[in-house]
Amino acid sequence: MACPPSSDTKRLMALATLVGLLLWGLAAARHGLLQSNAYDLGLFDQWAWLIGSGAEPTSSMEAVHVLADHGAWVFYVAGAAYWIVPSVQWLLASQALALSFTVIPIWWLARQANLTPRQGWLICGLWWLQPVVFNAALFDFHPETWAMPAFAFALWAERAERPRLWLVLLLLMLGCRDGLVLITGGMALDLACRRRWRWCLAAGSLSLSWLLLLSRWLYPMLRDGEGPKAAGRMFNHLQGEPLVVLQSLDWSGGLQYLLLLVLPSFWFWRRSSLSTLLIGGPLLLVNLLSASPSYRTLIHHYSLPLALVMVVAAMDGLQRQRNARTTGFPWRLCWAVACWLALAKPWFFTGPYLQRWPQIGAVKEAISLVQPSDAVLTTSYLVPQLSQRSTIAFPKKKVNDLLDKQPWTVLLLHPGDPGWGSSRSVQNKLLSQAKNRHWQCRQWASGLEYCRSPDAAEQQLLPSNAPSDSGLRP
Repeated sequence: MACPPSSDTKRLMALATLVGLLLWGLAAARHGLLQSNAYDLGLFDQWAWLIGSGAEPTSSMEAVHVLADHGAWVFYVAGAAYWIVPSVQWLLASQALALSFTVIPIWWLARQANLTPRQGWLICGLWWLQPVVFNAALFDFHPETWAMPAFAFALWAERAERPRLWLVLLLLMLGCRDGLVLITGGMALDLACRRRWRWCLAAGSLSLSWLLLLSRWLYPMLRDGEGPKAAGRMFNHLQGEPLVVLQSLDWSGGLQYLLLLVLPSFWFWRRSSLSTLLIGGPLLLVNLLSASPSYRTLIHHYSLPLALVMVVAAMDGLQRQRNARTTGFPWRLCWAVACWLALAKPWFFTGPYLQRWPQIGAVKEAISLVQPSDAVLTTSYLVPQLSQRSTIAFPKKKVNDLLDKQPWTVLLLHPGDPGWGSSRSVQNKLLSQAKNRHWQCRQWASGLEYCRSPDAAEQQLLPSNAPSDSGLRP
């Protein structure tokens, strides 16, 4: 591979840093506006805090060990960071920077393919302009985002005939999320299509071995004999007669998802792109067949590997045009910008993300009353604000007796804005139970309510009067 010119390298690194910091800033702003959630920022923040504290990393919300979630052993790196300084910003920053710096191995791939510098910049811009990249950078946190640079780097290593490095990178990818076994399996299909049989056997064997290791050993060991739960939830609708199964599929949603997924990149594809596109085949099929519509959106992280596959396929298409005219107006890049403006969600900061702005003052005051040792039951969007503790959860719609099942010391609820997975009736019932049991409660004008159990109240006496400007009602 020809080394990129030093001036281009410096510009690319500087721009990647700038984009990464911008994404981090937006993710931090979204979190500060109370738009993050228990699933998944609160979940991973608690796991990282438990690892950093030396405690067993088992979520109090799901009673699941971190390795039993998606086999993400790489996440222990976050625990090491939390041991230094426990902060949710580690997760938000690392996610944003990983997604932005994926352009570095993409640039290497472009240079490896002998694309012109202009075409290399075009491919890097195409990655940054993938709507799912922007949306996933802001949508809480998922360790799968860490795997994107390794994925692009693995594609470079395979094309550069670097088998040891390639295998290490595949292991790193699988250590970020078990679902990436679909991508390594897709790489085996691509390699078989190109008759690279030894590489195909290595990728296929690694994928199968990792899948068996998790499903037959790790998950049953950490889940009291149970295997992976996600597969049952995702595909339980595919049982029964073939006609019934076909009728249960989300045909219109699947077609719309496919269209939106390929819009930014398909203008670049050529016949030479087909082999690379095959890498995303297994993951695309799973997303289309899944019972959950969240797998078929550009908001969540599930389509991130597919976005990278499509960008590399675009690079393969440009390789056939490397001798073409490289001047003129970049119409295809403008098309990618138009798709980003239509499908990314920056405009959420002008409306949907501001809905809880009036609550922020009351939330900060209420959080100041919570002690580090408290067991907290709160709304899903407040969980990430308080998740660095051993016991925290949010009241779910189907559970009405949480006060009896867990020794909670604090309720911090908002029946008027119950958040994801909860309801007004459930939260009102919990607050009524607390008041009937003589918990000490306070209510803010925004509708936020804070209740502390009598035993915990002995350790922290509540102020008898609120400040006159706090908006607090006794």
